[in-house]
Amino acid sequence: MTHANDPAVIERLMRTKGRWAIVGLSNNEWRSAYDVALYVRDRMGMEIIPVNLRGEDVHGETGYKTLGDIPAEKQPIDVVDCFVNSSRVGAVIDQAIAAGAKAVWLQLGVNDDAAVERAKAAGLDVVLNTCPAREGWHYGL
Repeated sequence: MTHANDPAVIERLMRTKGRWAIVGLSNNEWRSAYDVALYVRDRMGMEIIPVNLRGEDVHGETGYKTLGDIPAEKQPIDVVDCFVNSSRVGAVIDQAIAAGAKAVWLQLGVNDDAAVERAKAAGLDVVLNTCPAREGWHYGL
């Protein structure tokens, strides 16, 4: 099934202050996640939680290896922003569902139709194939 982004959902996620777990965010300055995370935190005003294979801290924020490792005091997660390969995003979406996240945001080129459908069936908002930094100019952010 083809997913169509709802502009109202994108605007709500971008304007409503919340907690964004950014999966694939590391200290590698050459990766898009590095700069986009700063945009989400500093321009959009969101709390960010780095999630990466090493569990390393990024931008002065405590990092975790998986969404399931994020402690209760950092819950709920409002948005899980996915900077992972499409072959890995299904597992991340399943973790997002299990963690009680409210939305998943799949970056440009990241897709898994079956996982997107699981997220929708679990009641999560889904944004696919775009970036908050790219969308921000629409909303004056």
